[in-house]
Amino acid sequence: MRRFTRQFGRGLLATTLAVALASGGAAVAQDKLVVGIYKSGTQQYFIDEAAGFTKAAEELGYQAQTINVELDANLAINAVTDAIAAGAKGIGITVPDQAIGPAVTKAAADAGVLLVATDDSISDGAGNPVPYVGFDGKDMGTKVGVAAADLLTKSNWLDGNSYGILSVEVQTLSVCNDRTNASRDEVVKVGADAANIFAVPYDGTTNSALEAAGPVITAHPDKDKWVVFGCNDEGVLGTLNALTNAGFSPDDIIAVGLGAYEACRPWAAGQPTGFKAALYISGVDVGEAAARALINSIETGEPLPPNTVANTTIVDPANYKDVMPCT
Repeated sequence: MRRFTRQFGRGLLATTLAVALASGGAAVAQDKLVVGIYKSGTQQYFIDEAAGFTKAAEELGYQAQTINVELDANLAINAVTDAIAAGAKGIGITVPDQAIGPAVTKAAADAGVLLVATDDSISDGAGNPVPYVGFDGKDMGTKVGVAAADLLTKSNWLDGNSYGILSVEVQTLSVCNDRTNASRDEVVKVGADAANIFAVPYDGTTNSALEAAGPVITAHPDKDKWVVFGCNDEGVLGTLNALTNAGFSPDDIIAVGLGAYEACRPWAAGQPTGFKAALYISGVDVGEAAARALINSIETGEPLPPNTVANTTIVDPANYKDVMPCT
């Protein structure tokens, strides 16, 4: 089944790009085509990023195609190859696995196609970083950690030792480690016992976090209050679901999301939730920035900027409507 999925995905990409080229005339389209490739493309953040990429490209007179490769590294490599074959002049990619950096970088370089890494940094075969568009992982994790630490301090849970802290981690992804390590540091600074911090390893998806968190929660029956932070909103949501399954109420949970697109939904519905705050990050902003960086370099010949960093904002049930849309 996995092999079929890869072959089908590659064929679908080639067909989609062929249609795009035909729609505006081959010569024009090949000169004006940029492609965005995304892992976990059904997650709201990456849906938003693809929309931002497309919007910016079209505003600048380019055609854009966006491709979801989920968490399949081979499909991502094939997507780069197919985009090059279709005549793309620039590619933005959020890789499912940072280890494919050398392969996709070489393919793009050999073809003379511009490449930017979005969200997750990658390097070429010599260890040189690829131009990056996204967020500062340590800064993001610090903001989440400061919010969690403030809520923990105000809760008075630190006066006892019946609280636990769940750090929901994609341990194979450096940008995720930057986030959760920084969040850990901030809660320890306000007096949280490092021995009360428990790792929940997951793959970035809600179901994976749900499955991973359950056994960790069960293994610590002495904890009746929980703090949760993670690499993304999906990880925090999955862990909240596991806590709910274990019988914990929203009043016994301080969860700080990273993304805010999952956190805002119970806020908008007026439902009790363990999400007490979240860091809002806009996939739209990253997609737009990636397309604009690629097209500027295509048009002017200027080198791609090494780093383009987007802004982030902590939101909560009281202020999120002033900062972000909630879908």
